[in-house]
Amino acid sequence: MASPDTLTTSLPTLGHMIRRFWPYVRKQRAVIAASFFALFAEIGLRLLEPWPLKFVFDRVFASHHRHDAAAAIPTVNIDPLTLIGLAALAVVCITALRAVAAYWNTIGFTLVGNRVLTEVREELYRHLQCLSLSFHNRARSGELTVRVVSDVGLLQDVAVTAFLPLFGKLLLFFSMMILMCSLSWQLGLIALAMAPLFWLSTTSLGRRIREVSRQQRQREGAMASTAAESMGAIKAVQALSLEGTFAQVFSRHNRTSLSQDVQGKRLAAHLERTVDVLIAVGTALVLWRGGSLVVQKRLTPGALLVLLAYLKSAFKPVQDFAKYIGRLAKASAAGERVLDLLERVPEVRDRPDAVRAPHLRGQVRFEHVTFAYDGRRAVLKDITFEVNSGQHIALVGPSGIGKSTLVSLILRLYDPPHGRVLIDGRDIREYTLQSLRAQVSVVLQDTFLFAASVRDNIAFGAPNVTAAEIEAAARLASAHEFIAAMPHGYDTMLGERGVTLSNGQRQRIAIARAAIRRAPILILDEPTTALDRENEQAVIQALERLAQGRTTFLVTHALDLAARADQILYLEGGRIVERGTHAELLGANARYAALQRLHALRHDRGMHDKEPTDLIA
Repeated sequence: MASPDTLTTSLPTLGHMIRRFWPYVRKQRAVIAASFFALFAEIGLRLLEPWPLKFVFDRVFASHHRHDAAAAIPTVNIDPLTLIGLAALAVVCITALRAVAAYWNTIGFTLVGNRVLTEVREELYRHLQCLSLSFHNRARSGELTVRVVSDVGLLQDVAVTAFLPLFGKLLLFFSMMILMCSLSWQLGLIALAMAPLFWLSTTSLGRRIREVSRQQRQREGAMASTAAESMGAIKAVQALSLEGTFAQVFSRHNRTSLSQDVQGKRLAAHLERTVDVLIAVGTALVLWRGGSLVVQKRLTPGALLVLLAYLKSAFKPVQDFAKYIGRLAKASAAGERVLDLLERVPEVRDRPDAVRAPHLRGQVRFEHVTFAYDGRRAVLKDITFEVNSGQHIALVGPSGIGKSTLVSLILRLYDPPHGRVLIDGRDIREYTLQSLRAQVSVVLQDTFLFAASVRDNIAFGAPNVTAAEIEAAARLASAHEFIAAMPHGYDTMLGERGVTLSNGQRQRIAIARAAIRRAPILILDEPTTALDRENEQAVIQALERLAQGRTTFLVTHALDLAARADQILYLEGGRIVERGTHAELLGANARYAALQRLHALRHDRGMHDKEPTDLIA
């Protein structure tokens, strides 16, 4: 994105965000109305603040202006000291009331900002979870985490501490300029003449600050990605002695971020000092010309005092803007990143006319399905087959030829650009995603367990299940015995990704999680890989119990598992090259039969380092 040329276009995201988040803002109408009432009260009281001083100077001190003052102030026979006391009391009262109004408008706008951006963060998190796998395969998890947590947090902080207060101060600026012109049009014009200079300085420096801030936010995202990647794979990092490599990458991003932060601070400091000098020049000009008018008796000393007080207060927003420009620039950069995610349309989403799926029987049909990742070479080519309800299908073939991709299409993790997938004779794109996926259970090779209790990890498979149902699912998965032996049984907390369990234990908890859904369709993607013989047998027995009565898709290199299926599909080159039962494919004496012979040779020669399908690829 090109850098903007003016300050107006340097912060376009702020207006864009207001439009985008207006539905959330609208919910806070009552708080906003009360906050604006308090804000206008604060502005009115601030405008009144210097007037008691004007009264004292013109009515008491400047006796040679008594005639002029009398024209403006009704003559009263009050002792001068009493007038001074009343003026002092008025200053205290006005200031106290203004402080109360300022307190309530600050609290009100804080509530609005926090409530709105809390909802924005929740929407962003939900939206991220709905974005297609193709997006997440390209994105870096650390970068996304920074956008959800840090970028929205920065918007929240700046909205409360800079943007909303600045809005009130700009209203005060225009109000004071109007009053200054009414008191002395000459001095008011002098003050207004300084505005273009302020505008030019904030425009040129503000653009550079915003660009530096954008680059810094991107660098912070890269740092978070590096840290998340290395921490998520700490076992591999330590095993391969990659600590130094990742430390160097992180250090490079960190030092670049530091350099950009210093550059941004330097630019912001330059802007603040430039504004200070311009305010001093404006004050000097008003004092010089106003003093001349007082000497010429064309202006009272009290009026000059009010004008100088207004001038200082009127340009306070400009000083604050110079102070906050760096933070507003960072907020703009953060807002761009947040809106970039929110405005991404999921590639896989519900159609406008999608309906909730009824209870499915589990009959699955692929019709001329072709699929490619990101428009590259097709992974699946013209795939057509049908599976009857309750049948068990094994998908075998060399690694990387689309077996896992094929079963992912049943879940609509991706949508094929050509062809269609049907369940019970109906295109699955006609169903809502949630209702479709709720009727498919999955057990993957890389089992993911959450940093929660064993009970919760099993119950994530289905909401509102009872303790008895959780235990029944664990027994089906042959997991009850080792769970019961844990320190707190089903309430034992697991480490992140289930690192406190063995591979076999993790897999059996995943089987229990799949079982508790009672889904009519079951997908098993390499469920026994990386298991020792004992755990493999326990998992296989659990899978057999789990698959009973379900339409089951098994992706595997284990030919003894594939041999038990009702039908075997052998894929190669993105196509189904053979199909049939184990006996039929052996009788055909083609690729599957060759695979079986190589499987036997592998065991005879102790070739445990490669899968048989890879040996014939």
